[in-house]
Amino acid sequence: MPGRVSTRTSATSRAPRKSIEPSLSLRASASRLHPSVVVPDEGPSSILRERICAIFGDAQKSTAGHRKLVINLRKIHEACCYKPSNPGKNELDSHGEDDFNMEFVRCVLRLVGIKKSEAVGDRILRFISLFLRHTSEKDAALITQLQSNDTQSFPETPSTRLTSHVLSVILPLLKAKEKMIRFRSTQIVSHIINCLDSIDDEYYHLVRVALLKRIRDKEAMVRVQAVLGLGRLAANEDEEEQDDEESGSDESSGLLEKLLEVLQNDPSADVRRSLLLNLPLTPETLPFLLERARDLDPPTRRALYSRLLPALGDFRHLSLSMREKLLRWGLRDRDENVRKATARLFNERWIEDCAATRIPAEGDAPAEAAPPSIDALLELLERIDVVNSGVENGVALEALREFWKGRPDYRDAISFEDPFWDQLSAERVFLARSFNDFCTQEEDGKYATLVEEKMPEVTKLAFFIQRYTTDLINRIRSINTNDQAEEEEDTVEQEFIVEQLLHIAQTLDYSDEVGRRKMFALLRETLAIAELPDEITRLVIEVLRTVCGIDSAAEREFCGVVLEAVAEVHDTIVAEDTMEVGGDESFHSARSEITDTTPTKDKKVKKLLSEPSEQDEQKAIQEILVNLKCLHIAQCMLQNVGDNLQENVHLVTMLNNLVVPAVRSHEAPIRERGLLCLGLCCLLDKTLAEENLTLFLHCFSKGHDALQTTAIHILSDILTTHPSLLTQSVDPNVAKSIFKIFHKGLKAVHTPDVQSAATTALCKLMLTLVITDEELLKQLVICFFEPATKENAAMRQALSYFLPVYCHSRRENMERMANVVPGVLHALVGLEEELDEDEEMVGMTVVTNMLVEWTDARKLVVLDDAAASWDEAGRKEIKTVNGDVHLGLADALLEKAMVHGCAKEEKKPILSMLGKLYITPTSTLEKLQSAHDLAAEAIELKIAPDAGSRNALTKLHAALAKALGETTPMSPRKSAAREGVTALKQEDVGPEETQMPEAEAEEEETKIKDQGEEETQMEVVVGEQTDVKDLILDELLEEENEEL
Repeated sequence: MPGRVSTRTSATSRAPRKSIEPSLSLRASASRLHPSVVVPDEGPSSILRERICAIFGDAQKSTAGHRKLVINLRKIHEACCYKPSNPGKNELDSHGEDDFNMEFVRCVLRLVGIKKSEAVGDRILRFISLFLRHTSEKDAALITQLQSNDTQSFPETPSTRLTSHVLSVILPLLKAKEKMIRFRSTQIVSHIINCLDSIDDEYYHLVRVALLKRIRDKEAMVRVQAVLGLGRLAANEDEEEQDDEESGSDESSGLLEKLLEVLQNDPSADVRRSLLLNLPLTPETLPFLLERARDLDPPTRRALYSRLLPALGDFRHLSLSMREKLLRWGLRDRDENVRKATARLFNERWIEDCAATRIPAEGDAPAEAAPPSIDALLELLERIDVVNSGVENGVALEALREFWKGRPDYRDAISFEDPFWDQLSAERVFLARSFNDFCTQEEDGKYATLVEEKMPEVTKLAFFIQRYTTDLINRIRSINTNDQAEEEEDTVEQEFIVEQLLHIAQTLDYSDEVGRRKMFALLRETLAIAELPDEITRLVIEVLRTVCGIDSAAEREFCGVVLEAVAEVHDTIVAEDTMEVGGDESFHSARSEITDTTPTKDKKVKKLLSEPSEQDEQKAIQEILVNLKCLHIAQCMLQNVGDNLQENVHLVTMLNNLVVPAVRSHEAPIRERGLLCLGLCCLLDKTLAEENLTLFLHCFSKGHDALQTTAIHILSDILTTHPSLLTQSVDPNVAKSIFKIFHKGLKAVHTPDVQSAATTALCKLMLTLVITDEELLKQLVICFFEPATKENAAMRQALSYFLPVYCHSRRENMERMANVVPGVLHALVGLEEELDEDEEMVGMTVVTNMLVEWTDARKLVVLDDAAASWDEAGRKEIKTVNGDVHLGLADALLEKAMVHGCAKEEKKPILSMLGKLYITPTSTLEKLQSAHDLAAEAIELKIAPDAGSRNALTKLHAALAKALGETTPMSPRKSAAREGVTALKQEDVGPEETQMPEAEAEEEETKIKDQGEEETQMEVVVGEQTDVKDLILDELLEEENEEL
């Protein structure tokens, strides 16, 4: 170590400097020297240049010796920058700091033009960053105590001057024309920023402005390096500087705002991912960072869950809605790696935050996870609000399923003894339900023993259900009587507890007759309670169906029990009427006495007697609610039966006494619920369905939006269950009426719910081949592309799945799509012409490309028998696919284009499709010839409006001609000539010379083939039949003349 600092480096700079925090290491890239980068020769070689170049040469070979090479280069740096202790003994005494800086920059410039794909650039860049960090740390240690006491300025050292010199040379290259030079220059600057603790204020602003310009670079790899550097600077942006800078300038506006805008809108996933991992975590940036959970790029979404959120700290700082969204988005992501990262985040990080107290280990060893804590798990469930997220489509159940799968220590530690069930909370009961579902639904039943060991038996669970159900009913009656609004929240939690207990009861084994009878009696009594909530009613009926059994006799018993409960619920109206009649008997008699014997002209008394009282209104409302409750019970029962309606007397009774009166009711809610029950009954009886089709069609035509949606669903289910109703119906107009209903539903642009319901129902019916109408298919395709449906996301999503699946599943479906293509193009061209200025529509090029793909026979999932065969070894081999679908499409498009009224705007997309069709010689010969004739006629008529259309038409004609040439069979004249020549030559040679050599035979066959083709062409022109023997003699004479 040198004894003292030279006079060249002893001065301190009073200029202000920027301090930056250490950052994570970056992913460097590799490249090769660019031919346009010229490093000038600064004179003859020297000892200093040789040593520095030797060190850089070793550094580019491997990263293993970088630390040693950094130390050696630091020694050379010290020898050039500091006065030596023993002058004259070092070969580098004649070289100064400027010489070292120049030689160092010469080596750095060699990196600028190297391509990204080469590893040497990665190694050299890593070496440069390591050296600059090492030398800055060493220079900081050499600062004297006097200099370090000056806190108002940062002293200037050889390392800071070297860094400034490198930046002064590299920064102008950020504007270079070559993309590789811009990439490497930006990469070097970003690495320098991330490897240093401080930088001069002058170069801070220069670097900031230069990198801000690079975030708009057209190359994504340049933008990635720019945001890596700016992300480091963003954490040190001073608010005062932001206020002083001009807001209108691109270079001087807020840095953080610009980076957030790039994070949201940059088209490159690498840029967004780099910003996601390098932006500072502040309350301002956090919402923008968490938005990347919905990014289009799967690795970006995975980076959020695997790197950003674990580094965020305690998840409890996030809002409740954000926790639920992150879990839902991650666990339901289409990418498996994102789902795994989310599950790992929930299982390992969030549970440890609740367990709290991650025990730190001594030294640098990683912290140990806390032991399993049921209280921590209950807190975690409370933090994700299981009352709302633990419902049917909530995310809590999925999260707990992944938790039990990934944490076997918690599986072993959990225990459900009797004290656990004494004071159930929403979190406790959901914990038990999720554990039970995981063990029972796991494949191979490998966790079934855990259910037997830890979960209560049927009898004990029945007592728990009875206890908490009774408590719930008492709370509900108390609220209805006293109108205590503060108890409603407790009632919601109590209702959730009963629901989870019933979910557990659905999976139990009812082979124990004692437990089965106890559960059966409990459910029968519970179902007859009129105040029972609807969701609990549904679960009770489902558990009762499981308890009764699965055979027909058990189903009849199940229906009888449910109908008894319906009767008891309905009797509550009669009981209330009886009580009111008994209590008000004196009042009625008095009123009748007044009206009968005492004449009066008081109008107020008459008005009071004629108007219904408030008590009558309450009675009418109560009656409607009870009837709705009865219909709901019947609906849940019908959803759990499958036998024929006429074979079950209980169902027939329910239909006549409950459903039909409800359909005829004057109250709209009762009528709509009765319509739904009637639709379920129609699924069980084809005759009943046929009789009521007209009713459902009428409901769609005259009903409101919700009733139309219900009618569409009912019609779809009926046609799926009884598909023969469309073809074997007594009324021949039923099919037309149904098709008309779907047409009307698809055009219901102002009612998106009805439109999406009609689209989804029609897609299901077409996929199952219940409906094969081409007009409806055409309307579906038009709806998919027309701008009027762009706001209906549900409809667009259904069609984006349906159309390719429908076409690629069956050849018949693909042929139907080909038949409607001309009509679709005609309609879309008309829509495009009628668009307003502010409306946008998908380009016709995109439309034609998708139509060609949907009708491409090579995309069929199940190929035809002719396209699949088996070789001798029994292996399946795929032959060339038959291209008749595209040939039929070509015929239809050419005929459409040659129609006299076809406009130029319509011809262009039609003819552009012709060049994209799949033409293969394995297609039917007649269709090939027909398409070829039409293409020739179209070329002759010059129907193409522009050069592109002419090229597509010519391409189709050439492909058809080539396919016809490969598939044309041998003409009879040619075949006879070949056979005759062979027979004649066999007669001329002796018995020993009958077999010709193989080469001579192939040559002779080629000659005969060529001659046969020429004669075939002449035969087409002349049309005369020539004697086979004369033809043979003529050919032989011609061959002899040629030899002579």
